[in-house]
Amino acid sequence: MQALLDALPSSEIIRDFLNSPSTWIQVGVFLAGILVAKLIGHWILPRLRTMTRPGVIVEGVSRTAVRTGALALVPLLLWLWLLTFSAVLRKNGWDTDLLRPAMILAGALALIRMGVFVLRHSFNPGGPLKAWEGVLTVTIWTLVALHILGWLPWVQQLLDDYAFMFGNVRVSLLNVVSFVLSIAAMLLFALWLSNAIRNWISRSRVLEDSMKIVLSKLAKFTLLTLAVLAAMMAAGIDITAFAVFGGALGVGLGLGLQRIVSNLLSGFILVFEGSIRPGDVISIGDTYGTVRSLHTRHIVIHTRDGLDILVPNENLLTTDITNWSYAGDHKIRLRLPVQISYSDDPEQALKRLDRLAREYAPVLPDPPPQAFLMGFGDNGVNLELRVWIGDPDIRGTVRSELYMRIWNDFRAAGISFPFPQRDVYIKEFRDKEASPARARSGNRAGSARGRKRATPAKPPD
Repeated sequence: MQALLDALPSSEIIRDFLNSPSTWIQVGVFLAGILVAKLIGHWILPRLRTMTRPGVIVEGVSRTAVRTGALALVPLLLWLWLLTFSAVLRKNGWDTDLLRPAMILAGALALIRMGVFVLRHSFNPGGPLKAWEGVLTVTIWTLVALHILGWLPWVQQLLDDYAFMFGNVRVSLLNVVSFVLSIAAMLLFALWLSNAIRNWISRSRVLEDSMKIVLSKLAKFTLLTLAVLAAMMAAGIDITAFAVFGGALGVGLGLGLQRIVSNLLSGFILVFEGSIRPGDVISIGDTYGTVRSLHTRHIVIHTRDGLDILVPNENLLTTDITNWSYAGDHKIRLRLPVQISYSDDPEQALKRLDRLAREYAPVLPDPPPQAFLMGFGDNGVNLELRVWIGDPDIRGTVRSELYMRIWNDFRAAGISFPFPQRDVYIKEFRDKEASPARARSGNRAGSARGRKRATPAKPPD
């Protein structure tokens, strides 16, 4: 702190600086430059935003360049203004001690804004980094400004003076700030590198989709772990001092986050064994749909109702799953039970079922459709048509269309569909006393509940 106070200019130097006419000329040029840059930017920015709308410019380098220029327009205009008037003042013999660092800082702000935008766009245009774009820009520009002005060593000394002891480890405010900045930079680099590795893996034609996912996840997890360790070492934090704390934290995580760890490991098991892949049609419980994506904690199933259901990976290992497209085979067999009347010819009905199935396009010719007589039911003869289709998603449509064709064809051929029938026979009894109703009435009268209470006998006179 004392070194910082000793480095500050004296009151005489400050007074001479404020009384100099060139100081106020440079301040006026700087303020006028900000005003002019704002006005020109207010006039140009709406036109640039119109150009960046979808459909105006083709997605790619051109649209990214226009959006980058729009973000850095005002600092660039200010830099050009200061550069021009610095040259004019130097030519007329005026000092430019204030305009020179201001010009450098304006140019640095423009470059940093463009660099951060390109960095964010290289990750994901709509990713979480978009919310932190402004904070990241200000942080980087502040560090650059402190370095350009020569104030960075003083700020470091000031932050290092505020410290506390954590056991035998001294932790200062400088360590905390250095760790935060280091881990932010390391994580950004790790994310950029993992994104590049993921894009490289996704273009591979040798690896399967499930193996591409697991390699991308492992690369990202490894790089993020190394980034945290490198940030701690760059900040001067002794990693060995956290050995006991790390052990206790590991035990706590093992007890409190069992399900999360189980889902994480289950996700890697599912991907490595390849039992479920993106694009598979599966059913688990009452959920039926297509696997849209695999994640470290869950999978996303897109149902035919347009819903995205997130199923934890642990459930996929502990419950029965029907994979309709396992090993790339999407063929499934449908069973269509049909019942005809006993007055109809079963052999003719079987031939008609076979013909209807063969004439229907979605039914596969190999394996061929088959019709069977399954037995004799209470109301009619039980038949069954078995067909193979190539897509599980159309099974409902195929079932409905085939039943409609069977209905029309059988009706035209005079084959009837039976429905439950019951015959009720009413018997009359000659002896009314022996009728079932009479017997039930007598039983009820003789029961303890239906019997009247006996009248008590009167005593003799």
